[in-house]
Amino acid sequence: MDIEHKQGCRTPVHISYRLPAASACPPAPKKKPVVYSSMKKQRVPPKGGYFNSPDLELIFRFAPSREAID
Repeated sequence: MDIEHKQGCRTPVHISYRLPAASACPPAPKKKPVVYSSMKKQRVPPKGGYFNSPDLELIFRFAPSREAID
């Protein structure tokens, strides 16, 4: 027991304690297939309808309109 105290802690050096050699890296993950807009799921309007506030109509009624410059 006296000898163990003097030596302290040590890392095991026996071959059975060593980490195995690094093998080849795994392949890169595959890319997901591209989904085109024609295949996308169409949105269904909400059951209760869209929010419609009469106050918004007042705001846009008085907003200045922009004219296209040719």
